[in-house]
Amino acid sequence: MRSVLVVNSGSSSLKYQVVSVSEHGDTKSLLSGAAQRIGHDASRLVQHVAGAEPTTHDAALPDHATALAAGLQALRTSGLLEEVAAVGHRVTHGGDRFTEPVLVTDDVLREIAELDRLAPLHNPTNREGLEVLRRHLPGVPHVAVFDTAFHAGLPPVATTYALPADLASRLGLRRYGFHGSSVAYVTRRTARLIEVPSDEVNLIVCHLGNGASVTAIAGGRSVDTSMGMTPLEGLVMGTRSGDLDPSIVVHLARSGGMSLEEIDETLNRRSGLLGLCGHSDVRTARELAESGDDAAAAALELYGYRIQKYLAAYLGVLSRLDAVVFTGGVGENDAVLRAAVCRRLEHLGFGLDEEANAGTRGQPATGERRIDDGSGLAIWVVPTDEESEIARETVATLSRTDAG
Repeated sequence: MRSVLVVNSGSSSLKYQVVSVSEHGDTKSLLSGAAQRIGHDASRLVQHVAGAEPTTHDAALPDHATALAAGLQALRTSGLLEEVAAVGHRVTHGGDRFTEPVLVTDDVLREIAELDRLAPLHNPTNREGLEVLRRHLPGVPHVAVFDTAFHAGLPPVATTYALPADLASRLGLRRYGFHGSSVAYVTRRTARLIEVPSDEVNLIVCHLGNGASVTAIAGGRSVDTSMGMTPLEGLVMGTRSGDLDPSIVVHLARSGGMSLEEIDETLNRRSGLLGLCGHSDVRTARELAESGDDAAAAALELYGYRIQKYLAAYLGVLSRLDAVVFTGGVGENDAVLRAAVCRRLEHLGFGLDEEANAGTRGQPATGERRIDDGSGLAIWVVPTDEESEIARETVATLSRTDAG
């Protein structure tokens, strides 16, 4: 067993986990922690050692460097930091350069910095986590695991924008896809649940959370996905617009008098559910909709409708389908959303067992479970585990490095 510290440094949060990985790739979480509301007055660090009650540290966490230092101190107190043999870091965008996990060096860090322009909401804080932890833990190897890597084998028809070829080539204008660690884990886990070899399984995976995407899987590999050059394309999300007419950007500049920075801020941080109803959290929007808020109800309808469109489209991409899978915080927990999407697609075989979906009739409302009614497509809920996937990839990368 090798223990890996997995770090996911987000825009206003920090999640970490110590995961043990066996020689066969089996994983077990030993500890998890999260720094919440970094940069706000009510920031706090919550840490949970397996088999014990969570501990909460209320502290000022003005930036990620402070949050990382607090997390490391909490890890030292737990006694598990001494067992860490490597650190695996989630990095959102790997561009064309990083198509698989890589051992981090100074040169690699410089190359990752050059990709900030492709994921300005994510890569800078991902990179900050890498830089800070390399200083604090210089004696262990650090591995960068890229969200885009799982989609590196996308066919040209799924990656190409219909732009002048020389311009696209020069600026790297192509579709990359994201949520790779999540989709990789869910693909392998679902294949095991339905007893289909992982290199033969065909799935549509809906990773739904504040960021959201749909991915078509053929033979265990990504063949199309809703996110594009950046995590902005595709579904309606918490604060991101998803698909829109590119001319809107020109119109916002010409008629709205907005700068490129203001447009970028609007599309990435002020749109999506937040722009539609004033709240980025699906749970809050759901509560408001159920209390009669028309704007929240309309926002959720659009959120579900975009998922419906991509599901229907990817049925046409795949020659056969073993299962549709819902995952991510919203996909795993919002039974109302799943029901709404599936009802709209009943004519395509999305027959839902309403009681299994809702967790009534003595069935669990959380965890891995099949929720279709048996009349058509198999529909599953499979909670994701990005941390265990990143830990596995970290150990596999170090094994390849040692072998080389």
